[in-house]
Amino acid sequence: MKFHDPDHAGNHPVQPAPVNMPLPAAAEGVHGGGHRRPGPRPLHIGLGRLATGLLLLSACLLLLTGCVKLALRASPSLIDSLTKSIFAECDPQLAAAAIPSDLKLLEGLLREDSSNSTLLQALCRGFSGYALLFVEPDDPERASGLYLRARNYGLRALGATERLVGPGAGDRHGVEEWLQALPQDRVEPLFWTVLAWSAWLRNNLDKPSALAQIGTLERCLDHVIKNKPGLLYGAPLIVKGVLLAARPRMLGGNLKQARTCFEEALRLSGRRFLLAQYYFARYYAVASQEKDLFYSLAKEITSRSPEEPADVCLINTVIRRWAPGLRERADEWFYQE
Repeated sequence: MKFHDPDHAGNHPVQPAPVNMPLPAAAEGVHGGGHRRPGPRPLHIGLGRLATGLLLLSACLLLLTGCVKLALRASPSLIDSLTKSIFAECDPQLAAAAIPSDLKLLEGLLREDSSNSTLLQALCRGFSGYALLFVEPDDPERASGLYLRARNYGLRALGATERLVGPGAGDRHGVEEWLQALPQDRVEPLFWTVLAWSAWLRNNLDKPSALAQIGTLERCLDHVIKNKPGLLYGAPLIVKGVLLAARPRMLGGNLKQARTCFEEALRLSGRRFLLAQYYFARYYAVASQEKDLFYSLAKEITSRSPEEPADVCLINTVIRRWAPGLRERADEWFYQE
């Protein structure tokens, strides 16, 4: 029988191979006239390729990590914009749903660059705000843990963990010395750290370990007030007012000073930052049993637009929603006449 090969010019016949023609030994595995499957490749070749692959994978991971660090350090404003956009959000439901995933994203980035101060500060602000606005009203114990987490991120950003909460943190002279050397551009990160710290302490006044930190905390807060009292529309003075009003006199509380702090915070914000009115009513008016002031502040909260200032729209909107709860608990907080 003849076959025609179209790839060859002309009509040269091609003879088929005989049926019993042996296959090449390399393909058939012939040895001594028998048949067997191809043998395994030498072990050293397989291990060599595995080692090469692992080295390439490691190199890629190192390169990727380096790129992440480079990107983070080249564009710190992106991280700041993320947290600012959350506080400017006027829809609390949207913010409450978005913040946890944003925080976990930031924590994931921090794994690639554990000393990145911008990330650490953003996490301090983010966990503080989330705990304050969305967790503490319903679950103070969980909020306490989140405040502590925020405080620790803030301390890491400042490089002050050992100095402020370590074994020798009670050394007043050492703390004052550290504060005096603190650059002005680190005062705002210190404020956010103090905000988280004070909120944690406020929820743990029954614990001796928390009370032992009040002195260091107040020195840090006083440093912020001395240098930048108008941060976040007078928020350092609000924090100071809460600390003074929430504690009994024997633990350093002082209602007269607390009132002064709240009134100054209201002046600095033009009464537009509703957190001042809320805490003024919740802590000072209740502690001093000034019922008329309490109702006046609660009414003021509901009468003001939350959209100004725009950069704290989320805080103002949430506070407005809390205002009816203030009035509902008045009978619980004020003595019957």
